[in-house]
Amino acid sequence: MKYIIVKEKRPVYLQIYNLIRDDILNEILPFNSKLPSIRILAEELTISTITVEHAYALLCDEGYIEARERSGYFVIFRADDGFVSAPTSNIIRRVQPSNHIETNTDFPFSVLAKTMRKIISDAGEGMLERSPNLGTLELREAIRTYLAQNRGFLADTEQIIIGSGSEHLYTLLVELLGRERVYAIESPSYKKIEQVYKASDVRLEKLPLTLDGIDSATLKNCSADILHISPYRSYPSGVTATASKRHEYLRWAEQGKRYIIEDDFESEFSVSRKPEETLFSHSLRDNVIYMNTFSKTVSPSFRIGYMVLPKALAKEYEEKLGFLSCTVPTYLQLVLAELITNGDFERHINRVRRLKRKQTN
Repeated sequence: MKYIIVKEKRPVYLQIYNLIRDDILNEILPFNSKLPSIRILAEELTISTITVEHAYALLCDEGYIEARERSGYFVIFRADDGFVSAPTSNIIRRVQPSNHIETNTDFPFSVLAKTMRKIISDAGEGMLERSPNLGTLELREAIRTYLAQNRGFLADTEQIIIGSGSEHLYTLLVELLGRERVYAIESPSYKKIEQVYKASDVRLEKLPLTLDGIDSATLKNCSADILHISPYRSYPSGVTATASKRHEYLRWAEQGKRYIIEDDFESEFSVSRKPEETLFSHSLRDNVIYMNTFSKTVSPSFRIGYMVLPKALAKEYEEKLGFLSCTVPTYLQLVLAELITNGDFERHINRVRRLKRKQTN
């Protein structure tokens, strides 16, 4: 295993993380293989041991490797993990107290007010104009750039749809994907997810969560066409799917005309030194729908969420539902676009993550 670090914008620890992760995914580093010690790898790359520690910590956080006392770091990811019966003792039969850290995540009001005044001044009467049906180009472009820089995937602005919160977007997806399909959700899961699907009169299956994600045997045997998941800290259980489990979800979606709805709520506030990996960025079948909202990261009163559709599905959306008007006022979209573009949004995210990391130390 020989790695080369190059001069680029990404921090060195992220380069190391990506190199080792790719070797694990490609089975160059197979299950149970031992990684070089932190000291040895640091000497080989002529970097500090702290940098290697950060990279190894990320790999541990996401379930690729684990530290074994007095033995070192070992690969625990297997590409063929999953679709076997999970021990019943691991199934969450009642909600476990999550390790959620209570931190003030409020967006600075002074920054928000300043931006609002700027938009009123700069946009003038333009802020009263009707928004394009998919959402303003300014906001969709800002989200596209943010996702590329911070979430590791590329999308066209035509794939991004703005809506007034998650519940509204859930309803749009039922209209797009069809009521004849079978939908599956995590159990337990966010109450409104189940309520929306029941109100939409679709067949719904509840898949029990274990400590690392949905129970493998139940997932394998379910009859669902659509899998709605929250891979990062699913509410209210607090379960975060491991790397092996996330790849298991992707393998499940390879059969037939299946789709995954990846509900990525609040993942920006992960205490990890990089945002959690998305299924959207790893999908090879173009069948993952990515969703997120600004209710937690900016303000619940904004009622702004968005989804990123696979390219083929984005075209189908335009044909079937493209006539629907955007439900978010143009003014709020322009405010949010400015917050993302000028860096205030990312600075807020980083501030909250730093506070959370301090509380875990």
